Amino acid sequence: MTITTTDSTPTATPDPQKRSRRTTRASVRGLRTIGMYTLSVLVGVAIWQLIAMKYGSSLVASPRETVSAAGELASDGTLGNSITASSRRILIGWGLGVVVGAPVGLLVGQIKIVRQLLEPYIEFFRFIPPVAFVTLAVVWLGIGESSKVVLIFYTAVFIVTLNTSAGVMAVHESKLRAAASLGASRRQILQRIVLPSTVPYIVTGARLAMGNSFLTIVSAEIVASQVGLGSLIWTSRNYGRIDWVFVGIITLGILGFVYDRVLRVTAIRVLHRYGAKV
Repeated sequence: MTITTTDSTPTATPDPQKRSRRTTRASVRGLRTIGMYTLSVLVGVAIWQLIAMKYGSSLVASPRETVSAAGELASDGTLGNSITASSRRILIGWGLGVVVGAPVGLLVGQIKIVRQLLEPYIEFFRFIPPVAFVTLAVVWLGIGESSKVVLIFYTAVFIVTLNTSAGVMAVHESKLRAAASLGASRRQILQRIVLPSTVPYIVTGARLAMGNSFLTIVSAEIVASQVGLGSLIWTSRNYGRIDWVFVGIITLGILGFVYDRVLRVTAIRVLHRYGAKV
């Protein structure tokens, strides 16, 4: 007797129509988002134009005057040099703040004695704004790059540390006990449970630190710099060029938007398995 066996398990075959519909929906959502962004920008520019018409160019530069001033500053290299100088200072200081703040936050959240030793200093210094240290930074480090980088580092490191430690302490105790009961060492618990759960907090801290770094760079460059967007804004005041001031302010906003978007996209693509959905 011959026994014939057949595999009754259905084989999943890709449905071209479903894939096409998903692609179409994604395209529609993308176009809708772009359309809303464009509409928002156009409304903002229209309001800006109305305000400029009401108060005059001596107080508020119009969009056309700002674009013209941007072209003027770009043609002689002032705008490009300012963007490069400010970006370099922000990225170095912010990067150092993330590199130092994340490990310190892990230690503070994970080890009680480290938290007890460092918490008084963290709670004390994080309430002192970086602007208060501008004069000391210039006296101690000079008017070169070091003073600006250190101020931005000071801005970023406490934000990243606090967010990271909050992420560590938010890990549920049952997970830690379960891992310990299965024989996991402290290092394995840190690598396999604590760190993956803390990644979204680290990314959020990095984004907040980036925003605060832009706040710090302006005050630092006003006091001790000849090149940079903060210096450009201050120098424009001396020449009575309101349109240059608007160029500097808008450039800061655009740079911040771009850097934050790059950080978000990078975090989602590289750290998505850890729940980085910012």
